[in-house]
Amino acid sequence: MVAQDSSPDHGNLMEINITVNGNSVAIQLHQYWSLLDVLRDSLGLTGAKRGCDRGECGSCTVLLDGKPVNACQVLASRVDGTNVATIEGLASGGILSELQQSYLDEDGGQCGFCTPGFVMATRALLNTNPTPTDDEVLEALSGNLCRCNAYGRILASVRTAIEREA
Repeated sequence: MVAQDSSPDHGNLMEINITVNGNSVAIQLHQYWSLLDVLRDSLGLTGAKRGCDRGECGSCTVLLDGKPVNACQVLASRVDGTNVATIEGLASGGILSELQQSYLDEDGGQCGFCTPGFVMATRALLNTNPTPTDDEVLEALSGNLCRCNAYGRILASVRTAIEREA
């Protein structure tokens, strides 16, 4: 049972139960917290970045039930019972996934700030389309921005990941 916060000052807490990177967690939160707030501040998962806080840059991209979302735009109170995947959940035993390693090898994360969002958007694409065309990759990543203008390296990273995961 989830307690609802009906006070106008948002002083009461509510509880949600979610699965994050395969681990079930119960979290006490205010109803106005975003999923990004919960991931970063409550769970210490800082891979998803707070960029624009308006859903425009994609730096906070995570997978919610397998679909890419801007975590800054998702109310945490609405994700009770869902599965959330973050960049931290892709590595296993301290070893990067093929996708993460591809971004590293191709220098797809020049400064690194936007990289987790790009990696998670790429993961969502490759989960549904393991051999996308360049145009399909560009479309899938169109919600993510890179200030360093590393788009060529990002595309090379995705191409390498496609080859490695084939």
